Amino acid sequence: MVQPAWQDPVLLAPEAAPVPEYGTGSLADLLPTLVAGQGVPGFEAMIPELTPADRNCVFLIDGLGWEQIKAHPDEAPFLHSLLPTSRGGTGRPITSGFPSTTATSLASVGTGLPPGEHGLPGYTARNPETGALMNQLRWKPWTALKPWQPYPTVFQLADAAGVRTAQVSAPGFEQTPLTKVALSGGSFLGRLTGEDRMDLAAERLAAGDRSLVYTYYSEVDGQGHRFGVDSDAWRGQLMYVDGLARRLAEQLPPRSALYVTADHGMIDIPFDEESRIDFDEDWELGAGVALLGGEGRARHVYAVPGAQADVLTVWREVLGEQFWVASRDEAIAAGWFGPRIDERVYGRIGDVVAAAHDDVVITASANEPHESAMVGMHGSLTPVEQLVPLLEVRS
Repeated sequence: MVQPAWQDPVLLAPEAAPVPEYGTGSLADLLPTLVAGQGVPGFEAMIPELTPADRNCVFLIDGLGWEQIKAHPDEAPFLHSLLPTSRGGTGRPITSGFPSTTATSLASVGTGLPPGEHGLPGYTARNPETGALMNQLRWKPWTALKPWQPYPTVFQLADAAGVRTAQVSAPGFEQTPLTKVALSGGSFLGRLTGEDRMDLAAERLAAGDRSLVYTYYSEVDGQGHRFGVDSDAWRGQLMYVDGLARRLAEQLPPRSALYVTADHGMIDIPFDEESRIDFDEDWELGAGVALLGGEGRARHVYAVPGAQADVLTVWREVLGEQFWVASRDEAIAAGWFGPRIDERVYGRIGDVVAAAHDDVVITASANEPHESAMVGMHGSLTPVEQLVPLLEVRS
């Protein structure tokens, strides 16, 4: 129905946004469930339908959402066969958490905590101690690790409890701050090729009576950002990673469970003025804003002192039909970042938080030229970004 010209626009209510399934079906719940089944003290099964296994392997494919697997049965026949719509498939979607972005999601995976507790609430977030934006993926500017993320990882706790624990990934990730705060514990084993990672993951899985192995592949996400999830380059990566998953599944030792998952999905955004709103060229959105954080589909907006209410009003008036626009306290109350917010994390969240509902992004062409040029985007609360696979293979 066409809205009459005299009628006020219908603004999206923050409390009506779809909240991640923290505590029952989010990325933060996966490892706690697996190690609870291995007898590691202090954990419980948050995803109760997962049957305990002595040996657990998590294969995380960066950027491969549930909706992308469903839409590409020809390019991903093995992964597609694990969906519940396929004969024998028992897979289901879980949610990534908010924002649906790599640094936040990997921290949720590794710590078993929602963003409001582990404290990596976005691609970039303000450091309340310095007042500067901190890139939590690249860890720039350098920030002390322990104060930023003080909790032990699930890997560390499992290793201490006698579970043979390993991460198998690209060698360059071994010394990154994100790995240290989110994914460390047990052994890190670097391998350059995907095939070598799959073979080594299976070998390490068999090395213990109880074992927990994490392995990772990044280039599905990389090709999606560069060329979009509707590109031949992206489809080629999907075909490749489907073969990797099959390779690993075929080598599982006895009493093992393999779980294929991801950190977020992805959506292609058209290159037009309606779909890409340039903050650096928009005086109205910039008024009263000291820092623009987050990323195009999940923005943290930090206001100059005293301007918080005005910034919220303007952002809601300008963007409220396309974005869920919330104050910090509204986003927290709605549960976007999890059921609990640590005190040290509170000031990292924007005074205003804007999460895209439509196929639209807020770019920053001058300050974020690389990110603004990306085709594929993610970060928000929509199903195409939030829903990630939880596909299971057992031996």
